[in-house]
Amino acid sequence: MNQAVLTLACLTLAFSAMAEDVTYRKDIRPLWEKRCAECHGSASPYLGEFEENKEKHKEADEGPRMDTYADLLFFVAWPDTGALMRRLDDGKNTKDGKPGNMYKKLGKTEEARQQNLSLFKAWIGEDAWTMKKKGDISKEELLKIKAKY
Repeated sequence: MNQAVLTLACLTLAFSAMAEDVTYRKDIRPLWEKRCAECHGSASPYLGEFEENKEKHKEADEGPRMDTYADLLFFVAWPDTGALMRRLDDGKNTKDGKPGNMYKKLGKTEEARQQNLSLFKAWIGEDAWTMKKKGDISKEELLKIKAKY
């Protein structure tokens, strides 16, 4: 086996191990605090209140509250299934190729956005990254969500 193939194999194994170890506490929470907390922190409204006064909250630059693991999972699994993925996606998973409205918030450069998107995908699970909404997603698809604490 030549050196390049061996190096590539080692890097692939290392990345796979790293992806499996992505957790909310260690990886997602610090990223969320840096990139998302300003608009989705503890002062933000819970999802139901946000939905009732959506325009008012948008004008105030407030998104729905996502400051805990449980609150963030609302936007991954249920009740707002796939919302996090639809908002953060880079457009590679959409029919029109448009990125989600929060993709640009993942970083100041395209490289940073792609790196942070990869972290979210590894946390949720590559097989669980979906644009589907509640009612369109199967139980089997929901069970693919990793989202380790």
